[in-house]
Amino acid sequence: MRILFAGTADIGIPSLRYLLQHHDLIGVLTQPDRPAGRHRDLKPPAIKEELLRINSNIPLLQPETPRSAEVEQWVRKLAPEVIVTMAYGKIIPRGILNSPSVACLNIHASLLPLHRGASPIQAAIASGDKQSGITIMYMDEGLDTGDILLSKNITLRRRETSGSLSVRLSDLAPIALAEALEQLGKGKAPRVQQNQDAASACTKIGRQECMINWSLPARELEMKIRSLLPRPGAVASLPLSKGGFVTVKVHKCILASRTSGIPGTILRSDSRGILVACGKESLILVEIQQEGRGRMHASAFSRGVSLATGSFPS
Repeated sequence: MRILFAGTADIGIPSLRYLLQHHDLIGVLTQPDRPAGRHRDLKPPAIKEELLRINSNIPLLQPETPRSAEVEQWVRKLAPEVIVTMAYGKIIPRGILNSPSVACLNIHASLLPLHRGASPIQAAIASGDKQSGITIMYMDEGLDTGDILLSKNITLRRRETSGSLSVRLSDLAPIALAEALEQLGKGKAPRVQQNQDAASACTKIGRQECMINWSLPARELEMKIRSLLPRPGAVASLPLSKGGFVTVKVHKCILASRTSGIPGTILRSDSRGILVACGKESLILVEIQQEGRGRMHASAFSRGVSLATGSFPS
């Protein structure tokens, strides 16, 4: 099949490789190069880097937005049979949705209608879901609201993070895509409407969503911390003995269900880590990182910083 791929993030790389190997990939649509790193040098999207590494002859377009006559004309000139998107990060307009002769498909990293939106992997972990998966859906102008062609599910592991789940779903995506394209090619692909009553949404994760609110239950915070690893990471404020707070990124924590106290209070600091009271029960911070410094065991951090232990400062 003649296929146009639209994607930006590295989760789409295995699907891009599959299309390069097994189909006629006629073009790639991705976002522009963006400033990154300390020196803010321009860095290409992961999909662009991979495409240029494998085959630099395939047409590539990097518009700031696909909502332009230029982009629509470029797509129509390529005459795709199928458009496939995964983690592109932009809403595809109607003019492009109507361009392929067979279908316009999106690979979504959740079991739709659960977790429509920009952060389905993080949402699955933070919600305590037992399963996640890949959904191949027909695209429409809504946000992940199109009919479902097929889904593939996996069971979440006990210590799953967004990083580990992203890798697993990234590897599952081309398997699901291959089956979907085979069914399309045979003219036997189903269309199943999503159950709107079961739908949930997730938004792009900003700085505020990364802040730990100690008044929440420890179990909920433990899931939130795992959902934000390895990036952007959950951020915690710890009280200092001299007053004020120190802010750290939490890389590892464990539940300490039998202890409790005023939320945000450091109950104990020892070789296991820093024990902090939550709205229900408590958490042991095991590995943390202060801004501008390297990751370290929380016990080592507490030896170098005078934390307020036992009472929460006003």
